[in-house]
Amino acid sequence: MMSEDTLNNTNATPPGDSDTGAGASTEGQTTPEASATAESKPTAGAPATPIVVSTDAFDGRLDERTDLVADDDPMTQPGMNWFVLRVASNKESYVRNTLIRKVEIEGLTNLVGRILVPTEKTKTIKGGKQRITETKLYPGYTFVEMRLEDDGRIPQDVFFLIKETTGVGDFVGPTGRPTPMAPHEIEKMILDSRKPDEMPVVRLVFENGDQVTIKEGPFEGYEGTVDELLPEKGIVRVLVTIFGRQAPIELEEWQIAKVEDG
Repeated sequence: MMSEDTLNNTNATPPGDSDTGAGASTEGQTTPEASATAESKPTAGAPATPIVVSTDAFDGRLDERTDLVADDDPMTQPGMNWFVLRVASNKESYVRNTLIRKVEIEGLTNLVGRILVPTEKTKTIKGGKQRITETKLYPGYTFVEMRLEDDGRIPQDVFFLIKETTGVGDFVGPTGRPTPMAPHEIEKMILDSRKPDEMPVVRLVFENGDQVTIKEGPFEGYEGTVDELLPEKGIVRVLVTIFGRQAPIELEEWQIAKVEDG
């Protein structure tokens, strides 16, 4: 039996999480492993966790992304609800892919539907080279669509299948009975999981008028003012005073930094 990873605290609040979230163990159900320690409520608005695109985003099938939701897919499949599962930090994709395989092998697709880890793609450019990364929008959480028993308990086969997966913690909700996500929470999570229509552009952290200093290149050490942002190219145009006259210089974002106030 695999040992369960200890849950780390997370920095983002998923839909439906609260201070009263408790373990997934139920009366009459004995966990094969000790449940991970319940967390306190994460801080909302904290930075999400960036990850480089890798095979973790796939489910063993070539060129087929399974963590995306098609436009014509229902918000919730008939007879099922969405639930928030706490997982160990940086284990979100591993837990998701492992659960999908287990559900298919055990023939439990009638009880467990989709399993999602919403992400957002961003592009960075350094030295003229582009790099696409994925950022987990809810680090420390995986979303599971499943059917509960009439009394609100997790079906026993599903319960043990989930709890025996490395990295799994507890479902959000009162002890023994996970709390279904509210419709507006499901809608936001599903929209976050839809395939984007366009390739991502560089997300620039600067704004017009920002005072910056140049860190790299022939103008290293100069200070200037952000004049224009070109996110599709990952370029920031900066006005720099050279020989008493202002001149625009195009720089990649990583070559500049904001001037500290004071």
